[in-house]
Amino acid sequence: MSTVREEMTAGLSDSVFENATVLLVDDHQPNLALLERILTKAGVEKIHVTMEPWAVVDIFNSLQPDLVLLDLHMPGMDGVAVMEAIRAATPSDDFVPVVVLTADAAPEARQRVLAAGASDFLTKPVDRTEVVLRARNLLHTRSLHGRLRSHNQQLQHEIEERDAADRMARSLTAEKVRRLGSVLDGDKIRMVFQPIAQLDCRDVVGYESLARFDCEPFRPPNVWFSEADDVGLGVDLELVALRLALETFALLPESSFLTLNVSPEAVMSERLAAILEPYDGSRLVLEITEHAQVEDYDRLLDVLTRLRTTGVRLAVDDAGAGFASLHHILLLQPDVIKLDISLVRDIHVDPIKRALASSLVTFAREIGSTITAEGIETPEELRTLVDLGVPWGQGYHLGRPGALEA
Repeated sequence: MSTVREEMTAGLSDSVFENATVLLVDDHQPNLALLERILTKAGVEKIHVTMEPWAVVDIFNSLQPDLVLLDLHMPGMDGVAVMEAIRAATPSDDFVPVVVLTADAAPEARQRVLAAGASDFLTKPVDRTEVVLRARNLLHTRSLHGRLRSHNQQLQHEIEERDAADRMARSLTAEKVRRLGSVLDGDKIRMVFQPIAQLDCRDVVGYESLARFDCEPFRPPNVWFSEADDVGLGVDLELVALRLALETFALLPESSFLTLNVSPEAVMSERLAAILEPYDGSRLVLEITEHAQVEDYDRLLDVLTRLRTTGVRLAVDDAGAGFASLHHILLLQPDVIKLDISLVRDIHVDPIKRALASSLVTFAREIGSTITAEGIETPEELRTLVDLGVPWGQGYHLGRPGALEA
């Protein structure tokens, strides 16, 4: 018949015992045998025993146990000295519970044991239920501590990764600023001009100014401007290119206009008006390059209204692509609507593109605007656009960007 104590401990074997490694230290073999039987019956499978207190630290380091049951009074080296050596060998962020076994029930002995760093103590002769309960509680505590330690290590790893990413981002930003600083004086920016023609007779009516960067790394202009935006120098770079384009204004045929690419941010910077002031506004077209949503239309329209009173005309770029939506066009009421290259390419074989272009021609005529087709590269595209009534256009078929003198 089972005893009451056996019934109490019968259900105590659980997962904390199954994966635990326990080190037993005692100078009496019968005590070790008893503890080993108790823990084995509770479900502990990995138990290491030793009667040599001076060897405990080496065993502890190699075994890395989850729980140590340690006799207090041993010849040559007592349990407190062993425990202090164990604690010294334990990483500061780790928790390995140590239970001290002693026949000394005096309060002073208990205080000495706990002050030395013991997690708990058991009085000899040991009670099976008490051994199992305390071992399970301490192993469960170690398991929770291990989870917390793992979580903290993961957090530390994530913090280190973020710090490294931040350092890399700061380094990349500094490199971008350094690289852009070398071109903001304008010496490494070359302006080219692409003719804009009246399509039915091929007469040149204007030129679009385009920036080219003659420096390493050799990259498309949009990459340079995008990089400048990333570090808060986008407007500065735009205005440098704009000034360089205006330096050639006197070379323009008197009957033609000059198109200048500007972002909404550059327009709203208030620096643009001062740059344009010395020039004949009636021969300038501001082409709003808009690849992100305008956050403040009221402010943009206020600045544009003041500029348009000087004769400056307004063009909306990339109609039919990106954020150059009908809503955008209706709010800005541009003088010129530029048909995006994606709608021009192969328009002669695409009925949907022809229908859209035709609708935009009618729309532009109704609001007093002029359509300019971008990216005309073949005679077939040109003929189709003429048939659809598109008045102006530009592209390699009509003229490649080059120096204005050419």
